[in-house]
Amino acid sequence: MKPRNGGNLEIRGVYLSQEASWLSFNRRVLLQSLRPDFPLLERLRFLAIWASNTDEFFAARVSRAFLEERGGSSYLALLQEALSQAQEASRLYREFLRELTGLGIHVLEPAQLTKAEQQYFGAYLAEEVAPRTDLIPPEAIADLSPRALYFAAGDGLMHHLIRLPDSLPRLLPIPGREGGYVRLGALIRMRSDLFVPTKSQLFEFRLIRLAQLERSRADWDELPEALEARLDGRVSHLELEEDFPQLWAESIRVALGLEPEEVFRLLPPLDLRFVNTMVEGGPASARFAANKPLRVKGFLADPWGYLDRRDLVLYHPFEDYGQVEAFALAAAQDPKVEAIRATLYRIGQGNGIAEALIQAAKAGKDVAVLLEGRARFDELINLEWSLRFQGAGVRVLPLPSKKVHAKALYVRREGQGYVHLGTGNYNPLNGRFYTDLSLFTAEPRIGQDVATFFGALERNHVPHLAVLRTAEGIREALCEAIEGEAHKKGEIILKCNHLTDPTILAALEKALHKGARVHLIVRSTLTVLWPGVKVRSLVGRYLEHARIAAFKNKGKWRVWAGSADLMPRNLDHRYELFFPIQSSRAKSKVLELLRAQLNDDRNTFLLGPEGQEALWGGKHDGQKLP
Repeated sequence: MKPRNGGNLEIRGVYLSQEASWLSFNRRVLLQSLRPDFPLLERLRFLAIWASNTDEFFAARVSRAFLEERGGSSYLALLQEALSQAQEASRLYREFLRELTGLGIHVLEPAQLTKAEQQYFGAYLAEEVAPRTDLIPPEAIADLSPRALYFAAGDGLMHHLIRLPDSLPRLLPIPGREGGYVRLGALIRMRSDLFVPTKSQLFEFRLIRLAQLERSRADWDELPEALEARLDGRVSHLELEEDFPQLWAESIRVALGLEPEEVFRLLPPLDLRFVNTMVEGGPASARFAANKPLRVKGFLADPWGYLDRRDLVLYHPFEDYGQVEAFALAAAQDPKVEAIRATLYRIGQGNGIAEALIQAAKAGKDVAVLLEGRARFDELINLEWSLRFQGAGVRVLPLPSKKVHAKALYVRREGQGYVHLGTGNYNPLNGRFYTDLSLFTAEPRIGQDVATFFGALERNHVPHLAVLRTAEGIREALCEAIEGEAHKKGEIILKCNHLTDPTILAALEKALHKGARVHLIVRSTLTVLWPGVKVRSLVGRYLEHARIAAFKNKGKWRVWAGSADLMPRNLDHRYELFFPIQSSRAKSKVLELLRAQLNDDRNTFLLGPEGQEALWGGKHDGQKLP
């Protein structure tokens, strides 16, 4: 890059679509299956993660391209990349089967079973599987449901479709054979007589539909109906086993309204998510050793006194997420606590914070939650929690016009506010497998802002905050900070999952033109890549999830963290929260974390206009507590 115009740099970015960038990320996930430094079963786990991600791609992330660019060259390129990954995953699955024999794990074909084992599984199919399957006439193809495994059956013509619901296990342990498994699909082929009127060869297929609520503004009383409407989404993807009869395949494709390129022919088995069964059932020696998270001395004994003296920043999962749940429980059990507020997005089935809120309400405290009923794919679980909350006396606040994706827990104790702010969901599973930041503070201005945030949304008002930033204010604050670094001594570090906002990208490019050093750690999607700018994507044991922004500010670093990825969706259509890391001790800790990840050479891909390069096997592991 050569200076021009008084020292500015010539920098021309290469633009990618969000969908293409996300598929590149999913290829990075698939490549984890090849890591020589990972235990065998952990490598296999990434094959299941890739499969789940691919379903999500065709259910949600491809929707814009599907609806707006279908048939165009960029859309066809997406399909070609997705097909290439699916073919590679199928090849890797077969390699894994050979490697797994060294662990005593075998996936047998029905013909390899003993007569007694075949009889047992015949009884299992008759008692447990056949009653839960559906026999569907081919005329009903257009109404097939997503993610279920189907078999087409017939003699010359396609006469029947067999539907296996997604709830049925796809891989079954063989009684008496430690490490022995057999696929459900293979067993059904063996005993097709239990499922169709006449003996017939069976062929496997499955499909994915776009999963979007017809009414994104649905409130709690409208949500059940909106969820039902989601079942009618258009089919975006069809997978057929490689030998599927051509005439049958064409009739299914036409009935589903798909183009030929939207149909993938793959070697069975389809839907590799089932390999998780072998991961969980395999020997512990072939998985990662359990992480032993640290707890901060003295914090939980008296969180209020601790926070009166200093702020606390935790880096999960290396520092125990259970401390967040314990903080909520302490608030529920403390008679001096008057009120609790919480934002809840993806909280799962079992949740210590939610249970603490219920306990607090039953103790007579003023408890209210912003429970996001529109969290995609978690709507039904959150609907269940809303009923539990209301039954216990927790006020479930009306859903505002924007999704609430902020992560905030507010406790009022003897008139003083104590706050937890985070970059990740209040979910105990995420707390063990996602890297996230937690800030605990009793700083009065932050406490007042969080109280204002809850109060404004409860009254259906737009929050106006003094210290924190929400909605479009996050973009404004970041762009102002980036502009302040747009000079030769400027330095910017941004860490997020997704960076696609055009305004922020333009501000970064302007800063690059002015000579600033820009460091980007972007896990998944980035829609501009600049020559000479090292963009890092960390994909390792843990899912990188923290969102952090740091600005050199003439040597006095300013550091922010928050719930928002830097996308128009998050900044324009959601209530997020970005918060400053103010104490010098906490700020130093976060900067040390960022520098460790900028030096990582064990979990990193370097992204550039020419492609992506893996850095594995080095000495610097950025996925640990600095």
